[in-house]
Amino acid sequence: MLPFALPGIRRVVLFGAHPDDIEIGAGGLLLTLADSVPDLDVRYVLLSGTPDRQAEARAAAAAFLPGARITFALHDLPDGRAPAHWERAKEVVQAAAIGGADLVVAPAKDDAHQDHRLLAELAPTAFRDAVVLHYEIPKWDGDLGRRNVYVPLPDERARRKVELLHANFPSQKDRDWWDDEVFLGLARLRGMECRSRYAEAYTCEKAVMSL
Repeated sequence: MLPFALPGIRRVVLFGAHPDDIEIGAGGLLLTLADSVPDLDVRYVLLSGTPDRQAEARAAAAAFLPGARITFALHDLPDGRAPAHWERAKEVVQAAAIGGADLVVAPAKDDAHQDHRLLAELAPTAFRDAVVLHYEIPKWDGDLGRRNVYVPLPDERARRKVELLHANFPSQKDRDWWDDEVFLGLARLRGMECRSRYAEAYTCEKAVMSL
């Protein structure tokens, strides 16, 4: 296990196919960035969502990224039909790339949900000079795989992530998978893999080492 740092991060682009994707997959990372990166500039991009769900996403972004400057690009592509709207999705991703980024956070390419996979495939094509981290989302499909980048989370940060998920996405509370055991259970397993109690896990397919 080799630790590495990402110095100089200031501009971050976050991609989600749906409201709550970003926070489920990368909420711990967002809290970490907010605590450690001054003058953080975030572009928060969603492909789909009703007005009520997008309002939840706005509130969640503010809660997970206190102090950051957040620019929102919230779109209304049909849920579950994003691949049929490839050209529009491509335009969304390309627009988010204007001005560049130091770090891009997007779904994983092995995600079973077609909307997630589309974003995962498009993000690296638009951001060729940024680190792209692909997050994971637990779901019924059982698509969790092997990851190669870990963000260790102190106990209080892992629990704060779950607390904020509950507080900011009340529309999801009746889903049978939306509970502390799912979120903290996955974080505990990923923590075990990197010798931490809790962690989030990502895939990075390409990076350049700087010594």
